[in-house]
Amino acid sequence: MKSSHLSLILLLLLPSLALAQTKPLPRIAIAGLAIESSTFSPALTDEAAFHAKYATDVFSAYPFMAADSPLRKKASWFPTIVGKSLPGGAVTRAAYESLVNKTLDSLKKHLPYDGLYFDIHGAMSVVGLDDPEGDFIVRIRKVIGNQTMISTSMDLHGNVSWRLAQNSDLITCYRMAPHEDAMQTKQRAVQNLINRIESGKGKPAYKAYISVPILLPGEKTSTRIEPGKSLYKQVAPAALQSGITDAAIWIGYAWADEPRNHAVVMVTGDDKQKVTRTAEQLARSFWNVRNQFEFVAPTGTLTECLDKAIASPKHPFYISDSGDNPTAGGAGDATWTLTQILARPEFKAANGPSLLYASIPAPELIKSAIAAGVGNHVEGFAGAAVDNRFAPPVKLSGTVESIVSGDKDAEVEAVIKVGSVHVIITQKRKPYHKEIDFTRLGLNPRTADIVVVKIGYLEPELYAMRADWLLAITPGGVDQNIERLPYKRIQRPMFPLDKDMKDPDLRAKLVPLSDK
Repeated sequence: MKSSHLSLILLLLLPSLALAQTKPLPRIAIAGLAIESSTFSPALTDEAAFHAKYATDVFSAYPFMAADSPLRKKASWFPTIVGKSLPGGAVTRAAYESLVNKTLDSLKKHLPYDGLYFDIHGAMSVVGLDDPEGDFIVRIRKVIGNQTMISTSMDLHGNVSWRLAQNSDLITCYRMAPHEDAMQTKQRAVQNLINRIESGKGKPAYKAYISVPILLPGEKTSTRIEPGKSLYKQVAPAALQSGITDAAIWIGYAWADEPRNHAVVMVTGDDKQKVTRTAEQLARSFWNVRNQFEFVAPTGTLTECLDKAIASPKHPFYISDSGDNPTAGGAGDATWTLTQILARPEFKAANGPSLLYASIPAPELIKSAIAAGVGNHVEGFAGAAVDNRFAPPVKLSGTVESIVSGDKDAEVEAVIKVGSVHVIITQKRKPYHKEIDFTRLGLNPRTADIVVVKIGYLEPELYAMRADWLLAITPGGVDQNIERLPYKRIQRPMFPLDKDMKDPDLRAKLVPLSDK
């Protein structure tokens, strides 16, 4: 080729090359509030419980958004507020309004946006307000407009209302319970958003939505066991089909009494036939196995569980004190189980079976333990400051074994030995999910005879170390026996509350796009 021809081609190409090099990065905001809150618990959640991160501190919540990460370089990011609370009772209206208004004010500062990543749990309850996440996203839309693409990530125990579905252009949720894929899911939501913006495809053309009238506790729907294992194994392949952007199954949240509390299937994409057909296949698969869901561990009354644990040669023997599980929405300070344990003759003597109990809030007793010091005697009352429906505060009289300060949730923790029971008391409620939660207090859960934890299904580290395990059906704000909860507002009929209900209509409904 002659040099003159080459020069002419280069001259013609220069404008497009310059344009490609100067194309601005998409402008993407980040916002979200996450909590799982039981309307059957007397507890209330305030603003401080969300440990909100603001502006650039938001990036620290996402390892995939580190400064040198590929995703971080794909856009100009405008993080507003991301807050995540331990599960608990309903959020006060004042706390909700404060956090939402701070988010909206922050969003107004950097308009316009090409996209917004909406990071929520989906099971937030707010005093006097139905469907808070739906309300939140509608208020976001009023600020950023309907053209901005919103990608929503959720816990599979969240609830997808119609207005949340309509205002989310992309939507996905966890595919594992326990949620070992939580961060992977959040990253997928962000990547989907960037892919749709970069490719120029924009919002997926179709969003298929199916309400499935099933309401089950997470402890019956773990993906570790069948049928949840096989059901959720269908989701990833479904989402990988050409013409489909993502697919998701929400179990929903069983411990709130709102019309939106039920299972949902959603599939998004550009191929109308595939989107609707896939959603209907997933929904039918879910409905067809509804009678097969069982608790993730053998269950029993607390008495039955303690009898078996004491007699068992397998140690550590774990017992889930499930009714007051703070990671499902329980108040975390119900004393019923601890009262029963301390009344057992087997644990009266110091050389009885060693039992670790995690945990019970006791802020006044914490002060007394600090004053007494490690190795000294202390006595006082613990628990039932919030949830005293099943038992009053329990009196503890024993030896201070350790005191540790600085935990994000508990703030201050202490261990009081009463007979052969090592009771973990806290200044504020805290879940105990990891081995270090015990060892930092001087306790070794691997060598204990029995470990009783306020939890439902065991989190991975505890599950891996258990020699045996039972789930105790105990009273509390997240009672696993949901058939004895006083539902008044959920949609009926609902399985398993209405066991003989007719097969529902599981045809997909197409959700209007957010800009329609």
